[in-house]
Amino acid sequence: MAKEVRLPQLGQTMEEGTIVNCLIKAGDEVKKGDVIFEIETDKATLEMESPADGFVKHILVEVNQTLAVGEPLLVLGDKDEKVPRSFVDSLKGGAPAVPSEAAPVEQVAPAVPQPAAAPPQPIAPAGRVIASPRAKKLAGELGVDLAAVTGTGPAGKITEQDIKQAAASKSAKPAAPAPSAQAQVQLGATVPLNRLQKITAERMLKSKREIPCFYLTVKADVTGLVDLRTELNQTSDVKISYNDFIIKAVATGLQKYPIMTGQLAGESIKLAEAIHIGLAISVPDGLVAPILKDVNKKDVKQIARDAKALVERARSNKLAPTDVEGGCITVSNLGAFGIDNFIPIVVPGQCSILGIGQITDTCVPDNGNIMVRKLMNMTLSVDHKVANGAYAAQFLDFVRKLLEDTSTFNVGN
Repeated sequence: MAKEVRLPQLGQTMEEGTIVNCLIKAGDEVKKGDVIFEIETDKATLEMESPADGFVKHILVEVNQTLAVGEPLLVLGDKDEKVPRSFVDSLKGGAPAVPSEAAPVEQVAPAVPQPAAAPPQPIAPAGRVIASPRAKKLAGELGVDLAAVTGTGPAGKITEQDIKQAAASKSAKPAAPAPSAQAQVQLGATVPLNRLQKITAERMLKSKREIPCFYLTVKADVTGLVDLRTELNQTSDVKISYNDFIIKAVATGLQKYPIMTGQLAGESIKLAEAIHIGLAISVPDGLVAPILKDVNKKDVKQIARDAKALVERARSNKLAPTDVEGGCITVSNLGAFGIDNFIPIVVPGQCSILGIGQITDTCVPDNGNIMVRKLMNMTLSVDHKVANGAYAAQFLDFVRKLLEDTSTFNVGN
């Protein structure tokens, strides 16, 4: 029996989504759980799975089309089922057929090789690499650059066999990532915004309009922290970054100063039920801030493992809805770019954001002597509707002291 598949709500705050990739074509057989679309929401690009088994009879959407939650995407049916045109038109509201619509059901071939007259197979947007999770894992094990592999799966998706062939022929040499529109610009050009950039602009404008912020900056002496990280990374099975220590210190600070997890709710402040911390990550299309969960319950090494996995998912567009929801603060570190200090913008729905600058060797006085210490600027942007200056200052000072006293860290095994 024919069944329409509609756009699900892939996240608690999702109201609409943009089709960034279609991984099926008319006539394909799909199983429940197969990935059929990649959907870009206001927070991340997520995979949409088929809710049922069946054969694709009609595709009702185009790549780059934006739809509201609940709108129809495609029609599934039995192998030889003929779906009436009136049924398809009713789903589309009587609108003209879109260019990517499948051929009438009567002409759809059964599960055999696609005939020449079939609609062209959708391709991934420029610069986007589509690969199955197993293919990505295998590529990492074999040292194969996904950007240099031509996929033979649906919609150009890279399969395990593609990776094996690339490794065997030694054709998968490191390749520079496809340049983005911004990397190719020249003076006088007009640069179009991608979907993620548009969403970021909207959310940051919302933040500036609705969140009255104040800003606090401190210098942390992280000389001991630098030594501890260097020592740990000589024997650790996972590389520990400065962010991992900072996130742990912030989580401990939020436990002591819980108002910093809050959001204004009418005439009350609703505190977070758990300490989830966002980590700002640069991705090819812009910036995302997925969430590390229950950080206060984890040691530094576990945070490092979780953060590494989160970064990998973010940069391969594999974030799940749960990866982008529930944060109460975000950590943004621009130290790797040589930035000493900056004022970050609070993410809507959170109370604050902590901006981290680079660690610099600095001469400081010490009992009449001059010593060279490693200092790091931290700037906290805070929603004044939730926390006042004195409370936020105590929180930031507490975090600073934790970073300066390395004995406070539970590193883990």
